[in-house]
Amino acid sequence: MKAFILFLLLGLSGSIYAQGLIGTWQLTDDQTCLKAEFEKSDTEKELEKSMGSTQTGVAKLIRFDKKGSGEEGIFSVGKKKGTSMTSFQYDVKGNELFLKDKKSGIITQRFIIDEVTESTLKIHNALKDC
Repeated sequence: MKAFILFLLLGLSGSIYAQGLIGTWQLTDDQTCLKAEFEKSDTEKELEKSMGSTQTGVAKLIRFDKKGSGEEGIFSVGKKKGTSMTSFQYDVKGNELFLKDKKSGIITQRFIIDEVTESTLKIHNALKDC
């Protein structure tokens, strides 16, 4: 009986993550393991301020729908359709997100879900765990 309850709770936690993923997310920060390890010096922080804004009118978006499919691509300001759009299927098991090829169903990428809130989705590549 305890095993059944534990299995039910684990199954519910996977569906909670899946429900939280549904929608459109914009990439705002992309860090490598090396970037995460080193802190910026005061000089680097000051130079970064004086260099001006590096913001562009381009955004990388990823969409997840209720049916287990999604797409990702790059969107420019003033354009309705994105460029380099890639369709995929996805599956969530526990705190793992699997992106699968739409035609073959083969897993192409595996991510660990770190945090899902109304406004934030934090994931990292499972193969590059720092």
